[in-house]
Amino acid sequence: MASVLIIGSGAREFIFAQTFSQTVDEIFIAPGNDGMRAAGFETVNLTDIADLIDFAKEKDIDLTLVGAENLLMQGIVDQFEAEGLNIFGPTQAAAQLEGSKSFSKDILERYQIPTASATTVDSLTPAIDVLKAHPYPVVVKLDGLALGKGVSIYENQAEALEAVRAIYEQEPTATLVIEEFMEGPEFSIFSFVGKNQVLHTPTAQDHKRLLDQDKGPNTGGMGAYSPVRWLDDAIVQQAINTLVQPVLDAMQVEGHPFQGILYTGVMLTPAGPKVIEYNVRFGDPEAQVVLPQLKSDLFKTLQDLLAGVPTEMSWQTEDVYLGVTLAAPGYPIQPEHGTVVPTNLGTDIALDYAGVKNISGQLVSHGGRVATAVLHRPTMALAQKDLYQALDAEKTHLVYRHDIGYQAVEAEQLEGE
Repeated sequence: MASVLIIGSGAREFIFAQTFSQTVDEIFIAPGNDGMRAAGFETVNLTDIADLIDFAKEKDIDLTLVGAENLLMQGIVDQFEAEGLNIFGPTQAAAQLEGSKSFSKDILERYQIPTASATTVDSLTPAIDVLKAHPYPVVVKLDGLALGKGVSIYENQAEALEAVRAIYEQEPTATLVIEEFMEGPEFSIFSFVGKNQVLHTPTAQDHKRLLDQDKGPNTGGMGAYSPVRWLDDAIVQQAINTLVQPVLDAMQVEGHPFQGILYTGVMLTPAGPKVIEYNVRFGDPEAQVVLPQLKSDLFKTLQDLLAGVPTEMSWQTEDVYLGVTLAAPGYPIQPEHGTVVPTNLGTDIALDYAGVKNISGQLVSHGGRVATAVLHRPTMALAQKDLYQALDAEKTHLVYRHDIGYQAVEAEQLEGE
């Protein structure tokens, strides 16, 4: 009887559990959330690495998968492996690709992997010098883990200087990466990386800004869709050849071989695909629209990748999957708790729960992003129509965008002309 431990508490971990449940008998999620419990999954209230190791030993867990990034940066993979436990994810050293933007940018530059030109600074005076000489808009990234919200774009010098002065008032030795603003459509490539083999998922595109038309503050992600059909296969392959494989080769040379799930954020610039950033785990909300497309056995695939056994993944090709994030009022600044969360939007709309709490038998918001509503249809126009019709009929007080997948709809319209 196979057993899996999933570490995390968001909608990404929820869909991992749903995917594993097709072939795995025993699934534990730590710490999980009340929505997962309502769906019948067993959650365990553990977050400390030592406690998770004890639990994995006690339950004789066959495979552990880490959903969120913070424990990866703390070296959970190294510690599990030292205890002889099977875990799929990068070591602490390899996790620096996401955990340190300066580390990542250094790898990109030294190995000549296409990306935005950048300067790294660690005090106010050089930061001011760089910003005064820089063309605008400019991108400023906080080094370290920022949970998807550590990137700011400033339209002019006055705005940038004010923001950077505020950062250094709070933290006089903060490391910032100041980089060129790139333009073009974005997409994401997710790669399952094992011993001597790499498997890629269908492409996805997420929507970071809070409001329609990509306005408002950056968030952890307000929705996504997959596959990105308007991308030529040749462009995707070019991105894999020039952005994904080279960084895996570089990490090998650096003595930090990467194993786990690599997210490559790509911008399709006039000069070709360039790296926006790397993450060392599956994206959220992208996981919620990519994983339901998997037709093969995820548990067997990950076991094979860890063991170095040749393996493959098979994916559906008929439909496009659309996921819309439902967030608490006030997100991302000050999310309100207690807003009622839908539990049924129709038989063909999945709800992957995140920041929710069960109060008197009712799920309510207890975090920023509370659920992802996911539906699939043959076209994006149809998926948008049906999903938004169901969401609007719910008359929920939760916050959501009304235009997720707009680039795909525009591409379908152009194709139909």
